[in-house]
Parts: sequence; C-alpha cells; structure tokens
Amino acid sequence: MFDFCFRYSGRLLLILYRPILYATSPIIKYKKIMRAVIQRVSTASVTIDGMVKGSIKTGLLVFMGIEEADGEEDITWLSNKMVNLRIFDDRYKVPNISVKDIQGEILLISQFTLHAAVKKGNRPSYMRAAKPDFANLMYEKMILQLESDLGKPVATGEFGADMKVSLLNDGPVTILIDTKQKE
Repeated sequence: MFDFCFRYSGRLLLILYRPILYATSPIIKYKKIMRAVIQRVSTASVTIDGMVKGSIKTGLLVFMGIEEADGEEDITWLSNKMVNLRIFDDRYKVPNISVKDIQGEILLISQFTLHAAVKKGNRPSYMRAAKPDFANLMYEKMILQLESDLGKPVATGEFGADMKVSLLNDGPVTILIDTKQKE
C-alpha cells in the first residue's frame, strides 16, 4: 500500500509516494548476493601452515563470498564473467583481452568476510555469509565451473583454513562483482 502526500513548493505541486508499513508487514531483508573481488596479478599464492597450497603467474586472484540464497545461476554467470572479463592489455597497451585469451591462470579463495556488515558498532557481523556446509559446496561448484570455462585447472586455497595470501597486483586492477546487480 502507498500513501500519497501533496506538497506545494512555490509554483510547483509535488506528489510524493511513500510505502505504508503495517505491524503485519513482512520484515524487509537484505538483498542476497554472491560477491567476488577480482585482481589482475603478475603472481599470487596462498600458504597454509607454512606450505604453499596454490600459486599462479599472470592471471586473476579471486576472493569469493557466498550467501545462502546463491545458486547455480550465480556460479555460471560469475564464472563466465570472470573468464571473459577483458582486463588484460593487448599489444597497444589497452585492456582488451581476457584471462582465457592470454591463457592465464586463476587462484580462487573463499572469503566469507566479503559479506561483513559494519552498519552498527565497530565489530563486523557475518550473519549474511552462508553457513560453512553450503558455502563449501558452492565453492567446489565454482572451482569446477571455472575449470570448465577456462579449460585448465584452477589454483585454490582451502575452505575454512587460516590462509596467507600473497600477490603482486598488476595495474593495479581490482574489480568488485555482485551477481544480483550483474555489475
């Protein structure tokens, strides 16, 4: 339901709409999104307990955050977008070619902290991040989808582990992607 409000401002009559919320109205929730931070790198690696788990040379370092509402369509869309994103320089030094075109590599890291909510207080809340069982399943599906789209194995971290990530950002080029807004 909407309430209409008329305001007269000088010679202009404004008609404003505002939603009416009743006590029985459903609670409005956050918009659910899968997030990815993509960095163009010259080199990147992930170390767990002093051992290198995954490393790449030229390619993409991707941090991925998952929510409960994320699904197969988010994985398919995001994988295709990452593999075909034209952020590598062509021979004219114009970012016009993809990681797939240069036969580059991808290092994928699961990172629930991408869904931190910091609106209240100084301690981030991670309530919007998916539960570990679901998030791990989606992470594994993303690995398979990326390997299929890229045509080669993808380097990874270890889900839930304390990881040390090293990178040499090339550019720097860092892009945030949101699967629901498709931007």
